[in-house]
Amino acid sequence: MQAASAPSIVIRALARDDLDAVVAIDAAIEGRSRRTYFERRLAAALREPAAHAQFAACDDAGALLGHIEARVTEGEFGRSGRDLRLEAVGVRADAQGRGVGKQLFGVLLQWAARHGISELRTQAAWNNHRMMLWLDNAGFTLAPNHVIDCAVRGGEYLQERDEPVSMPVGGGPGHEISFAGKEGNDFERLARDNADIRPMSAADLANIVRIDRGITGRDRHGYIGGLLAETLADSAIRVSLTARLDDVIVGFVMARADLGDFGRIEPVAVIDTIGVDPEYGHRGVGHALLSQLFLNLGALRIERVETQVAPRDLGLLGFLYDVGFTPSQRLAFARRIG
Repeated sequence: MQAASAPSIVIRALARDDLDAVVAIDAAIEGRSRRTYFERRLAAALREPAAHAQFAACDDAGALLGHIEARVTEGEFGRSGRDLRLEAVGVRADAQGRGVGKQLFGVLLQWAARHGISELRTQAAWNNHRMMLWLDNAGFTLAPNHVIDCAVRGGEYLQERDEPVSMPVGGGPGHEISFAGKEGNDFERLARDNADIRPMSAADLANIVRIDRGITGRDRHGYIGGLLAETLADSAIRVSLTARLDDVIVGFVMARADLGDFGRIEPVAVIDTIGVDPEYGHRGVGHALLSQLFLNLGALRIERVETQVAPRDLGLLGFLYDVGFTPSQRLAFARRIG
């Protein structure tokens, strides 16, 4: 009987008018409404359709049976190349067991293949057994990236992140972030006072791309420009910052605060990328950016900051552990396409 019902399932692009049905399906699964999250995701897809893959499954009467949402990323969490980030998937309770999720996922894979994307990535809590089973059946495996997080605690003072930072006068070039041992101080300040930290603006794009190119060796103007456009279009979900020394932008952190990615139901900020001009390494710029970020997030009542780090990026991983990050209860998953 399940096979007989399959032809009546129609897959089409998700539309603005589907919002109420998507929210209702998700609320039945998660136990609470994430309407604001889905409003933002749909609005982002309408602004940048080439960067989003969102599909709906409907019955022959047009009623929504399920949905799936994903976004194209480039260089997120330090990775190279373009990936597709699976953000949400849901099937109406009375439509489960009919292959709705399988058909939605199949259409998503076809879309990715047509757009030259070779890998699909997502996250889930290790104890979300329902999602673990779905990911296993869909062919996902554990990704090598480390998922780490840190409690915000209202932005309260944390010694390892906010303590006075050594800033040797005339410090030479360094790597993206230095977590080397302390050197003799020329002077000491709170970490966030070591640089002029400001909210990111459209005028900052060229400098951010310049710093990123110096670190990665790649021009990611399109990817970073897309993140910045989202910052300006919806300031409620991004809290990105730049750092200046000598009136020049020398570092940045691109972060977003959202309720809903990967099924999260608590207020979480995610760091997508952080970079410091190698010419300004060893001068506390990374500490300054994170110190101000946590202070701002505390004011927004964000409870936790999360990011992913590639296992080979020992410098960044060590720095983040040094400022208070620890292994998360969430796991990263990946699935090759094609």
